[in-house]
Amino acid sequence: MPEGDTVWYSTRQLHEALAGRTLTRTDFRVPRIATADLSGRAILDVFPRGKHILMRVEGGVTIHSHLGMEGSWRVSTGQLRPRGGGGPSHQIRAVLTAGATTATGYRLPLLELLRTGEESAALGHLGPDLLGPDWDPAEAERRLVSDPGRPLVEALLDQRNLAGIGNVYAAELCFLAGTSPWTPVGELPGTLPARIVAAAQRLLDANKDRLARRTTRAPAGADRDRAVWVYGRTRRPCHRCGTPVLSGTHGPPERPRPVFYCPRCQPGPLRAADDSPRR
Repeated sequence: MPEGDTVWYSTRQLHEALAGRTLTRTDFRVPRIATADLSGRAILDVFPRGKHILMRVEGGVTIHSHLGMEGSWRVSTGQLRPRGGGGPSHQIRAVLTAGATTATGYRLPLLELLRTGEESAALGHLGPDLLGPDWDPAEAERRLVSDPGRPLVEALLDQRNLAGIGNVYAAELCFLAGTSPWTPVGELPGTLPARIVAAAQRLLDANKDRLARRTTRAPAGADRDRAVWVYGRTRRPCHRCGTPVLSGTHGPPERPRPVFYCPRCQPGPLRAADDSPRR
């Protein structure tokens, strides 16, 4: 699941493959920009902003994409297939070729062309980037607790507070904080909000150079069950206390999002529908 660390990793691969090179072919497979042709222009830079990827192209154009829940970019060279696969051809949304190198975007829910000078207007709503040069822990903490009645898990996922957290890290951070995901941020004691912000930055930074995400102290190469505390581990024993991990949802009923937690290690409020194990 792409989160800030995955986006940072993907962006680095794209930058190394494309930055400074001239596009020889572009193919955008979304209606709004299907006729755009950027061939003959050099890619100047590729960089992340939270969960967004920005490719600045010669002539004041920026290719803006978002990976969403299942999107990815894959790089291939010559006759080699994209590293790690990507998906069937009907899921391709963009093909960028520079000589023998091709970057292919799969299942991108957002793909658009911006004027480079309009990047701030498109992304200015985002909070401090956990892996970016604008990282400001004090500002991130201020934004996180700005709505005291909001559940912690929802405040963590709001990209206007901290840019880069998704479902995995939201669940893991609630566990590490030792509190229910539904605890209102205004009820977090003392320095806990600052410690949550610090833990978020530390975890994403530790995982940005690899695709195998790890939030526990499990050794490198550990299986996925040992690599995380609670995410995706419904009914399995908590690594800390052995109590079965539970799953629930949060957010509006029409768009519920999953969350996982240990009812013993994470005391606090629950939703009525979330107080029993789910499959």
